[in-house]
Formats: sequence, C-alpha cells, structure tokens
Amino acid sequence: MSATKENISMAEQAKPAAAGRLPAGLRGKFQQFLAFGGLILIFAFFSFASPNFLTFSNVMSILLATVVIGTLAIGTTFVIISAGIDLSLGTGMSLCAVMSGVFITYWGLPVPLGVVLTVAFGGLIGFVNGFNVTMLKIPPFIATLAMMLVAEGLALVISGSAPIYFSDTPSYYMLSQGHILPGVDIPNAVLLWIAVAIIAGVILNKSVFGRYTYAIGSNEDATALSGINTRRWKILIYSFGGLFIGLAGVLISARLNSAQPALGMGYELKAIAAVVIGGTSLFGGVGSILGTVIGALIMSVLTNGLQIISVPQEWQTVILGVVILAAVYLDNFRRNAAA
Repeated sequence: MSATKENISMAEQAKPAAAGRLPAGLRGKFQQFLAFGGLILIFAFFSFASPNFLTFSNVMSILLATVVIGTLAIGTTFVIISAGIDLSLGTGMSLCAVMSGVFITYWGLPVPLGVVLTVAFGGLIGFVNGFNVTMLKIPPFIATLAMMLVAEGLALVISGSAPIYFSDTPSYYMLSQGHILPGVDIPNAVLLWIAVAIIAGVILNKSVFGRYTYAIGSNEDATALSGINTRRWKILIYSFGGLFIGLAGVLISARLNSAQPALGMGYELKAIAAVVIGGTSLFGGVGSILGTVIGALIMSVLTNGLQIISVPQEWQTVILGVVILAAVYLDNFRRNAAA
C-alpha cells in the first residue's frame, strides 16, 4: 500500500513539468468556466430569439440529443487526458449497436444480458486500440483510424448492410425512451447519462485509476520512471473508454429501436469536440468530466437553437466548426501562457 501511494505521489509530481508554472487543475478550470459561461450565453440568446426554445419539451429534446454524444465524450475524456486519441468512437458505436441486435434479436438473449455483452464488446474495441498503441507502438491516430475502418466494415458485414430491429423486445426501447421515475417526464436515457457522468467523475477524481490517467497524460516518461507500468494502465484507459462506446451503442439503438450499421460516422468528431470545448487539453494531463458534460451540452444547445431559428444546415456546420476551432485555439493559448 505504501509503495502504491509513493508511486501515485511521484506520478503526480510529473504534472507541473508538462503544465508549466500554472497548476494543471487551475488551467483546466479556466476553460471549464469559460465553457459554462458560453453555455449560459448561448442558452439565453436562443431563449430570447425564439419562444419555442425555452419549453420543457424542447429542453428534454436537447438533453436526449446530448445523451449519445455525451456518453462517447465521457469515455474519450479519459483517453484524451492520457494524451491519447480515439477516432473509432462513431463506427465502434455502430458496431456495438449491431452486436446488441445480434445478442438480443438474433440470439434471443435477455435484454439485461444483451446490454452487458454489448458494453463489454465496446470494452474489447478499446482493449484492441490500447494494445495496438502500447504494445505494437502504433501512433494513436493511426491505430484508432484503422479501428474506425474495421468497425465500419464489420458493422455492415455482420448486419448484412441492413438495420436490425428490436420489434419483439419493447423493454429494450423503454431502456431509452421509458420513464422510470413516476410523475417525472424525463427519459431513462437522460437519467442514465447523468448517473454515468457522476460515476465517471468520481472515478477520474477520486481513484488511483484517475490519478494515473492524469499522470500519464502529464508526463508519461516520468510516470514510468516512478515505477508505474504505463503500458498496462494505458491499455486499461483505452478499454475503459471502450465501455462507453458500447453503452452509446446500446443507447442509440434503444432510442431508434433498431441497430443502424451506417449511422456512427461523424460522431467521433462531435464527441472529441465536446471534450475539447469542455476544457480537456489535446496535449493531455488536463480535463474533467464536468467540463465534458458542459461541452456536450454546448454542442446540443447550439445545434438545436440554430435549427429552431431556421439557420440553414450548411451554416450550422460552419458555426460548429468555428466554435471547435476557437476551443482548440484557447487550449493552445492557455498552454503557451502557462509555459
């Protein structure tokens, strides 16, 4: 136990070396605060711009639209904090959705068991990514890009390029669209996402796993010199992030009541954008789950608001791109200012 504490302490000492003079936690909170302020301003703007925006049904629509991207973003927050990247989020989610159809519709397994196996399959995707990055020494961008293509192809092959429907298992649809709380019109998917975000936040901030994630992202070499097996922990980080890919596959297929094999392309960019907007640094060592939740909400509020005030789709894409570019620039500026 004492050796573990000593390793954690030594690993945490690696953070200032990469973060500069300004503590990493303070740097992360700065952009997190800006993101929260931006969310409030965006929400207020659309509330004044359209009377249809600030209604209970529309707010629930925003939250429901945030669930899938937000779930993917929570998982990849751990990967990005460790100075990694995962481009297989979207197609991996589609493959997991297809596998949920295989488990529940084709094999006839009970819904709870099918959900568990689907989430575990997402963890397997993450494990393969982590193994390729750490053991085969393939750069994360290339390793996860290859997995993105493999997952896209496998989803089409396994499903026969056709959707898999859950018509005979209404309980699966209710997993997302049902209402478990009596008298409260909040979809189960939203409640599940909130619960998952809280659990992930506790793990990131209060566990050895979270501390090692920060330490590896801050200075992997120094962390390894402190006696920590960084290869093993990076595989665990990617595997843990993969569990959220599986969960996102469950949530999106339950919401649509079908597994769509070609649906996931592009989700990885939105999820990574949500993480960066929320204050997680692409250079690693800085980030939080709360910031990621805020970033995911910004993406959904902005998209929903632009649609309500009838901004053309092409301009919606331009505006989202500008917001992402501004977030990355702010991250670079913050990093250079701290050096």
